[in-house]
This record gives sequence, structure tokens and C-alpha cells, in this order.
Amino acid sequence: MQSFISNYGYLAVLVLAFLGAMCIPIPSEITFGFAGALCSTGFVTDKHLQLWAVIVVGVLGTVAGSFVAYLVGRYGGRAFVDRYGKFVLLSHEDLDRAHAWFHRWGDGAVGVGQVIPFVRAFVGFGAGVARVRRTPFLVLTTIGAAVWVTVISVIGYEAGSSWHTVLRWFGSAGYVIAAVVVIVLVFAVVHRWRRYHEAQARHARKR
Repeated sequence: MQSFISNYGYLAVLVLAFLGAMCIPIPSEITFGFAGALCSTGFVTDKHLQLWAVIVVGVLGTVAGSFVAYLVGRYGGRAFVDRYGKFVLLSHEDLDRAHAWFHRWGDGAVGVGQVIPFVRAFVGFGAGVARVRRTPFLVLTTIGAAVWVTVISVIGYEAGSSWHTVLRWFGSAGYVIAAVVVIVLVFAVVHRWRRYHEAQARHARKR
């Protein structure tokens, strides 16, 4: 990701922000954090970005990606699950929970969801399934994305010259971190697989 951003600058930020808002949990902390670091004069590199431009591009990419996910959820949510649910372990019960969550917390859940790591990747799709009105969705997504992108980019900017120190620490701890991540992912997938098949079994009994 760092190489991609270093080589392609704003285009890379736009692409990663767009994909990260379309149910693809790309770590936006790295995307916007590293892009923010590239804006700092303390970061030694041939490619310097402008902080305000990183924020604008990041917000635009996030809103565009979220809107695409919103359209998929709104106009093809149930059909999408019927056709592709088994590949992504997504069931109708998951859609029901998303609908209930937005019904309980209202449209404001869109904006709040945009500032919660991992969850923010799925907010657009969930809002579409819950049929949140289009205009409030776009407004709240823009506000939430603006807050998140700005905060993470500014943190990266302030880190600036310390970014390489952080990377060296991750390099030393990389194997441990990788092992922990793999273990967590395995347990998460197994749990998700069981929940999906239990939901499918209940759905089949109701027919």
C-alpha cells in the first residue's frame, strides 16, 4: 500500500478510499496515515502531497465507494445474498440485523459508522439494505468521512519524520503481529462460517 501511494499519489488514495468503502476492509488508517505523512516536510521522499488535497480526495473516494455499496444494498441486497452470500458468508439474518440496527439508531448511524474502523467498510451496503433515504445518506456519509479522513491524515502528517521509526518497529514485531492476525482471522472465519450455516438452516426450516 505504501509503495502504491508513493508511486501514484492522489490516484492511489482515491482508489484505496473507494475500495475501502465498498465492503473491502482495506485499512484506511494506513491509507490516510501514510498519505498524511507524505505531506510532511519531515518525511524524506521525492513525492510530497498536500494535506488539504489528500483530505478532499480521500473524502471523495469514500463517498463514491459508499454510494456504490449503498446502491447494491438498496436495489440488490436480498438478491445479492441469494446469489453470492455463500461466497462471502452473508445471510438474510445479517441483512435483517443491519436493517434493525439502522431502524433503531436512525440515519445518524451512517455518520457514526464512518468513524468506526472496519465497520465503516460496510456502512454503505447496510444503509442501502435498510433503505436509508439517499440525500441524508450522502450528507451524513460526507460528514463522517470528512471527520475520519481529516483526523487520520493529520495524525500521519504530525507523525511525519517518525513514520520510518514506526515502520522499523513493525518490521521487528512483524512476525508476531502476523501470527496474531492469522489466528484472529481463522477464528473469525470459522465463527462466521458457523453463523452463516446456522442461519441458512433456520431459513430452510421456515420454507
